[in-house]
Amino acid sequence: MTYVSPSTGRVIKAVLFDTFGSVVDWRSGVARDVAAFAKRHRIDLDALAFADAWRAKYEPSMEPIRNGSREFVPLDRLHLENLHATLSEFSLEAACFDDDELADLNAAWERLDPWEDSVAGLAELGKHVIVGPLSNANLALLLRMALRAKLPWTVIVGSDTTLAYKPTPHAYRKMAWILRLDPAEVMLAAAHNCDLAFAQRAGLGTAFIPRPTELGAGQTQDLTAEGDWDLVCKTILDLGHRFAEA
Repeated sequence: MTYVSPSTGRVIKAVLFDTFGSVVDWRSGVARDVAAFAKRHRIDLDALAFADAWRAKYEPSMEPIRNGSREFVPLDRLHLENLHATLSEFSLEAACFDDDELADLNAAWERLDPWEDSVAGLAELGKHVIVGPLSNANLALLLRMALRAKLPWTVIVGSDTTLAYKPTPHAYRKMAWILRLDPAEVMLAAAHNCDLAFAQRAGLGTAFIPRPTELGAGQTQDLTAEGDWDLVCKTILDLGHRFAEA
């Protein structure tokens, strides 16, 4: 059975996923580790607010690399730099903590839990197409995340291979090239309309899967599909079934 993308007109041979927020719950996982860190050090800290502030530095930290003013560095290094900045934002000094402790807290991004449909959905989808992440995370981070969360990827390629961060077109197209596929034969599945818009412009197929609690109970963005995406599915398992039925 084959699924033909309405937008590209080609058979989809690989479905690649935005990972943070779309496959794994970054906010709860990071806050959980921040809370444990704060408890060990007897710090009064709002763990969710800290997680949000840390994540808020994600996009700005990649921009100098995207615009060429900084050489490529892997995301786990950017996360560590952003952790130092977030500690300072919360009136805490990184120098007051052991480097190994900060490295372990930084590894919170590797210890994220999958959404309840992710593992079964990826397993079903993997019966029909290549399945892997198309993430800004580097290989080591993605591999450790997959091992802990038992994500059944059939391939893992990190941004430290493509040397590009989304949403630059190269980040999407290089993944297709690595898999020896035309971009039109690759689909990005994501919970973020903006990511899908850039993937579509790069020539990929698209699938929207909402994660209405990614940003907490008061989330107002990405609750519904906002573009002409190939597929709009309730869950990754739903997406897998769509490919099984094609």
